[in-house]
Amino acid sequence: MTSRLFSKSILFSLVLILSISIINAQNPSEYVNPFIGTSNFGATNPGAVMPSGMVSVVPFNVAFKEGKENKFEKDIGWNSRAYIAENSFLTGFSHINLSGVGCPDLGSIITMPTTGEVEFDAEKHGSTYSKEIASPGYFSNHLDKYSIKTEMSATLRSGISRYTFPKGQSNILLNLGLGLTNETGAMLRIVSDTEVEGYKLIGTFCYRPEDVRPVYFVAKFSKPAKNFGAWKKMPKYKSVEADWVGYNDAYKPYKGYRHEMVGEDIGAYFSYDTEEGESIDVKVGISYVSIENARENLETEQPSFDLENTRNAAVKEWNRLLSRIKVEGGQKEDKVLFYTALYHLLLHPNILQDVNGEYPSMEGYEVKNTNGKNRFTVFSLWDTYRNVHPFLSLVYPELQIDMVHSMLDMYKESGWLPKWELLSMEMSVMVGDPAPPVLTDTYLRGLTDFDVNLAYEAMKKGATQLENNKLRPGIQFYDKMGIIPEDAENGYGRTVSSTLEYNISDWNIAQLAKALGKEEDARYFENRSHSYRKYFDDTTQMLRPIMKDGSWLYPFNPEAGKNFEPVIGYVEGNAWQYRFYVPHDIRGLIGKLGGEKAFLNALQACFDTDNYDMANEPDITYPFLFNYVEGEEWRTQKTVRELIRKYYFNAPDGLPGNDDTGTLSTWLLYGMMGFYPHCPGDMNYTLTSPVFDKITIELNQDFYEGEELIIETKNSENDNFLIDKMTWNGKKQKSYFINHADLVKGGVLEFCLKK
Repeated sequence: MTSRLFSKSILFSLVLILSISIINAQNPSEYVNPFIGTSNFGATNPGAVMPSGMVSVVPFNVAFKEGKENKFEKDIGWNSRAYIAENSFLTGFSHINLSGVGCPDLGSIITMPTTGEVEFDAEKHGSTYSKEIASPGYFSNHLDKYSIKTEMSATLRSGISRYTFPKGQSNILLNLGLGLTNETGAMLRIVSDTEVEGYKLIGTFCYRPEDVRPVYFVAKFSKPAKNFGAWKKMPKYKSVEADWVGYNDAYKPYKGYRHEMVGEDIGAYFSYDTEEGESIDVKVGISYVSIENARENLETEQPSFDLENTRNAAVKEWNRLLSRIKVEGGQKEDKVLFYTALYHLLLHPNILQDVNGEYPSMEGYEVKNTNGKNRFTVFSLWDTYRNVHPFLSLVYPELQIDMVHSMLDMYKESGWLPKWELLSMEMSVMVGDPAPPVLTDTYLRGLTDFDVNLAYEAMKKGATQLENNKLRPGIQFYDKMGIIPEDAENGYGRTVSSTLEYNISDWNIAQLAKALGKEEDARYFENRSHSYRKYFDDTTQMLRPIMKDGSWLYPFNPEAGKNFEPVIGYVEGNAWQYRFYVPHDIRGLIGKLGGEKAFLNALQACFDTDNYDMANEPDITYPFLFNYVEGEEWRTQKTVRELIRKYYFNAPDGLPGNDDTGTLSTWLLYGMMGFYPHCPGDMNYTLTSPVFDKITIELNQDFYEGEELIIETKNSENDNFLIDKMTWNGKKQKSYFINHADLVKGGVLEFCLKK
């Protein structure tokens, strides 16, 4: 009898384990921890959002931080994120947000539930909070000051929040003055005791004087308000001539219906008598075209007040996309890191068009229509061209091809490819010309369903137009000298970084020219892509800034700028961190450095001297460059694994720094799967040891011949990382490089690690 019970117990345990494994395979969203990256300048947030969602409902806690004597002090400053894990004082929930960016914008259209008398000052109506819960498509917390439970979810173009109140007077505020955007103007119109509509101005990303754009909204409440109205912060004057100098502390309420209010610090309030445990829902629709479209988006995607179904639909969509890759084996923490990284990757770019297909045109206010396609926005291309777009091409080609269509439409609408595009506005942030690597890489990976001739025309224009070139500052010098001198007119600066970026872009144009049979163009751009060699200083063996007369910049310290300090010649890095950033010509660089041994020693020294920066883009490919030296590939395996274990973990500070719209997360994905696209436009991945026993990538057969790409690893226990041997579809894999075209035919890449 005991034996039979014991057998049943074992059988039940095995069935339970198998069931859990099946559930987790089908529901990888259970492994996602949205709090990863909310500290250490990761700039992610734990808000409720759909993949590529226009709307995200995010706890907004950066307006004030706890200072001395437990008082809260104003803390907007240069914050680029709506939420910081260390902060504990919340002033509402914003509905338009960015994740993993380094400059402030959006973080606007903020709702805040309160109790008691209505208080309009955010510092006074804010609250500490507890009991935070976050998962894909859902967020909840408890506002300590008011004993209010908050819950929220989102569709693509709308958010829904549920606030569960105590007994007494309860309020829901809509604040249009608070936010991260550098624009302050807004308009609201109270439609009824259950509805308010309007717009908020956004723009001047990174405090640059670029375009300003309105974001339109419609907010509806599930219960008619007993009292409602608007407020406006009143200006103060320094003289009877009414010379405005700022704001005083007075907020003037306007009770009841008021047709329209315009101002810089305005909002609306809705007050109720609630019973203990009574819930009131608020849903907000967003559009970048019109109030009417915001209402249509809301009514189409959120016709009723149904948070549960909204949440379930969001989770279902997250699981659909996350399950494109299935991982087996490894530690649970590794699965959390992996699927959270995949989650971060899928947050941006975002759709821009409304349900009727309308969107604002690039660099203008003309309303255009996608005619059934998706129009994407938030292209942080200086970051994402390096690994995000190659990853999307492999795993989510249907998304990548739509993004390429969006980029080409931007060219048709504005005359230029995007560089750092936000909501159809070009922010011109960072250096280089990053669109050509994205377009070329996409085409060469086999995603050819776009107007490649138009793409080539756009790329060539950006690379050759010498006057009024919006993409390549300093191009006159680059075209004539091959480099940009440090003492160029107007003090351009960041010259080495810009030249290296122009080089990789030119090399990609050359690769596309070859594919299109444009041999003369291919030779021209290929030759120009090697102009970085003019920066090579034999004395320091660094890429060193040059003056117009051909002399070196003096004095010169290769470590200057090591920790993001401004430095002459480079952007977000120093000479060490740009020393090897010629991924298209590593063999050429090896020759300049004096051969493989010298290259190996120099590359290893980058890590040994603490000049490698895991948090920044120019050098994130460096751990994989050891594979260029035969017999030294183990250094890539060792370095990649060490970086994973040092910088990525299941905690708010579990990213090495700003995620840059998924770029650092994508590095982790590749590092854990065992291969990396070391150079955009080069179809060879470089290999390293995977973390998991088995990884199955479901290939989209609308684009690729194969059904599955399987990566299996033997002896992966105990965090083994040194590769003993490899096979591809049963045949010995000698090279530490493998071609994309082979992988997408499907098959098994097997690693056997040394015990």
